[in-house]
Amino acid sequence: MTTRVVAKTDEKKKSVKKDAPKLAAAKPQKQKKQRDNYFIGAWRELRQVRWPDRKATWGLTMAVIVYSVFFFVLVILLDAVFKYLFDFLVEG
Repeated sequence: MTTRVVAKTDEKKKSVKKDAPKLAAAKPQKQKKQRDNYFIGAWRELRQVRWPDRKATWGLTMAVIVYSVFFFVLVILLDAVFKYLFDFLVEG
């Protein structure tokens, strides 16, 4: 039983040594394939995205513009209030 195990491991070692140059040459192709698989997978995911129609896009765009204007005015008003309070305290 022991001789069978030793014989099989010796055969495996020999086959690994013989295949070593082949495996070394195959590695760059595997890395390229992984990169290609990444882009193929990304493209598949993009095809599954449910893109909004024109009406939804304009609605969301207007929401962003309205919120941006609102917060712009809020910051300007807060700045004016704090400037007034600071001037009042400094002159007071």
